[in-house]
Amino acid sequence: MALQLYGIPNCDTVKKARTFLTAAGVAHDFHDYKKAGVPSDALARWVARWGWEAVLNRAGTTFKALPDADKQGLDAGKAMALMLANPSMIKRPIVEGEGVALIGFKPDAWSAVLEK
Repeated sequence: MALQLYGIPNCDTVKKARTFLTAAGVAHDFHDYKKAGVPSDALARWVARWGWEAVLNRAGTTFKALPDADKQGLDAGKAMALMLANPSMIKRPIVEGEGVALIGFKPDAWSAVLEK
């Protein structure tokens, strides 16, 4: 099962996820938000699947550093524009593949999905 893993390489959670997939023998390609940006169609798919509130990483330093005006009145459109402009504001990692869609790294949940 070849998966696409989206994230940034220096994120500790992404590093753990990549190590987990490698140790489990799960083939995956890495899409680096910092170098390649985030495909707008992928972001739209994630927001449709999980909701913009789950996809937006409010806990990260990039979001916290935004001016208060940018944080006010968030809705799907505004959140998606912010995430496209600042991919570090997207929850990490996101993994997609045939029959697989995961957001955030939770080893038990990943094991349950990937062992099917």
